[in-house]
This record gives sequence, C-alpha cells and structure tokens, in this order.
Amino acid sequence: MRSSHYHFVKTSGLRWVCLTLLAPLPWAGRIWALPFLSALAYSERYAKECGKRHKKITEWAWQLLLLVRRWYPERKIVAAAAGAYASLKLLDRCRRLKKPITFVTRLRLDAALYEPAAPRRPSQRGRPRLKGKRLPNLSVVAEDPSTDWTPLKVTDWYGAQERAIEVVSDTAIWYSTGLYPPCPCAGC
Repeated sequence: MRSSHYHFVKTSGLRWVCLTLLAPLPWAGRIWALPFLSALAYSERYAKECGKRHKKITEWAWQLLLLVRRWYPERKIVAAAAGAYASLKLLDRCRRLKKPITFVTRLRLDAALYEPAAPRRPSQRGRPRLKGKRLPNLSVVAEDPSTDWTPLKVTDWYGAQERAIEVVSDTAIWYSTGLYPPCPCAGC
C-alpha cells in the first residue's frame, strides 16, 4: 500500500539505527556496508505504553557514534546518513568532540543558510557577529538559471557504470538560535 495526499497509510514496524563499515569486497566488485552496531529506536507510543523515556533517532545515532568514538579515539570517523539525521543538535555534538566526527547528510531544501560572519575589525565594539547575510534557499538556487553547475562523471555508479551528474558547491553556515556556528579561526 502507498500513501498519497488523499489517503494516508501508517504501518507498525521496527526502526533500527545501524552503523555500518564501508568495506571493499574483492569478490563482489563493489563496496559493501557491513553493519557492526545497531539499536532499536522504538516509537513514542511504545515508549509511553512501557513507561520508558522516548528518544529520537538522532539521540540514538549520537549514542552509537559516541560509543564508536570511545572505541577508536584516534581514528577518523565519517558518518554518512539520511536526511532524517540532519539535526543541528546532532551535527553540533559531533563537531564539538575533542576528535570531531565528520557528518555528511542531506540538507533540507528550506534550510536557513547564511554567509560566514565578516572578520572582526580591531577596534570594533559589541559582541562578534555569528553569521553573515542570509543566502537563498537551496530550492531557489536549484531553480535559478544563473546557477553555475559543474558536470562530473562518477565512475562505478552503484557498481555498474559511469554516470554524468552536475554539482554546485559553495560555503555557508546552517544557523539556528542557540547553536553557535564554528569560529572561522582554526585556533578556537
């Protein structure tokens, strides 16, 4: 069954948060995601019925990532996740670790993006700015005919063939009140 604008279908099931290791398997001819750690993220309704505290999937992800960081304190960790994990709180926690975890996720098309704050002048008074000018939403950038797309060829697209894609890249700060953007100077 499928949901639509007119007919909503909801089914019960288990939701797992899984961490996987990307490993090239020579006999498979591609890289496989091998699961090594998972947690059952039960629903809010189930937690209420069982008298448990409900945790969002981003909180489960944070606990699992923190555990892996403790296991491997010096290893570089890159987490690639679905858009459901695009939470400023989760991303902020990952970057504030002594040895940060790099997090790659899809941004919402309506994410509030800003230019980095201008550098502080030597005699400038007041508190430092946290962000610069508001940038257009990603949906506007994608539709804008003046956007300069760069063509790229991705080899071994899903292990099959070469695929041509177009990308556009820029620097921005995803800002929300209460979660401070990283300081532009590397020493902070």
